[in-house]
Amino acid sequence: MRRIYLFPAAAAVAALVLTGCVDNSASTPGGGTAAASADAVSVQKDSAIAAALPEKIKSAGVLNVGMANNYPPNEFKDANGKPAGWSVDLTNALGQVMGLKVNFDIGTFDNILPAIKAGKDDMGMSSFTDTTEREKQVDFVNYYSAGIQWASPAGKTVDPNNACGLKVAVQATTYEDTHEVPAKSKACTDAGKPAITVFKYDAQDQATNALVVGQVDAMSADSPVTLYAISQTKKKLQTAGGAFEVAPYGMPVAKDSAFKPVLQKALQALIDDGTYAKILSKWGVESGGVKTATINVAAQG
Repeated sequence: MRRIYLFPAAAAVAALVLTGCVDNSASTPGGGTAAASADAVSVQKDSAIAAALPEKIKSAGVLNVGMANNYPPNEFKDANGKPAGWSVDLTNALGQVMGLKVNFDIGTFDNILPAIKAGKDDMGMSSFTDTTEREKQVDFVNYYSAGIQWASPAGKTVDPNNACGLKVAVQATTYEDTHEVPAKSKACTDAGKPAITVFKYDAQDQATNALVVGQVDAMSADSPVTLYAISQTKKKLQTAGGAFEVAPYGMPVAKDSAFKPVLQKALQALIDDGTYAKILSKWGVESGGVKTATINVAAQG
């Protein structure tokens, strides 16, 4: 979900660090430096889709993508500091379909939507939850479905719905930090029980580490993020309950942008030819896959 909300204070566009240009044309299999893995997918350019691109993007031959790369396995830095994760693989594949190079503009999450609104970035790819609040600012091409998933130390039973008095780690400014865990804590205090103590960390790996070393009793994050963290900690962690509050991920684009239907068609092409499923399977996140590329699902439901 990266259910992180953009607050008014973030309205100014801050400079994002350009981490490199990746050649995603059909003649460059694997997407260059950002697609570092040997089994990165290679997709042929769809001439009809490429021809429908807005002239600004078409003439530049570049797709500028805002991303915060601190949310594994969705988007993160590999051992060489390059963008990695299934979101990166999917973005590279989208670039290939459209015959575009992909520039990943890496910066803080709360600067991505302002950069899109200001025309600095063409789209974002950073595990955004599509919400009606955000749809007032941008449009979303929906590409995944994720829930919230708690984790606890292996062998320790934790019930997310009865966590009063526990210490819970979250990534700062995520939905889990701003909404989900505070609501659970308020329910505790309203019932005369101890509040949940929230430990906030700038990056998800810090929150995971806090749980591994015993600084907290549990952590809350988006389901693919939690499941990946569990898989990477050598059985030191386990799921705490099942996933809940399932919601769509969306790629944000400028409101009423002519690029929106083109991006939707590019995503649907990847779904139809099996590339999308291949990418999700590679990262073990196929459970949240979708069959149809949709627009602004939050407003529809």
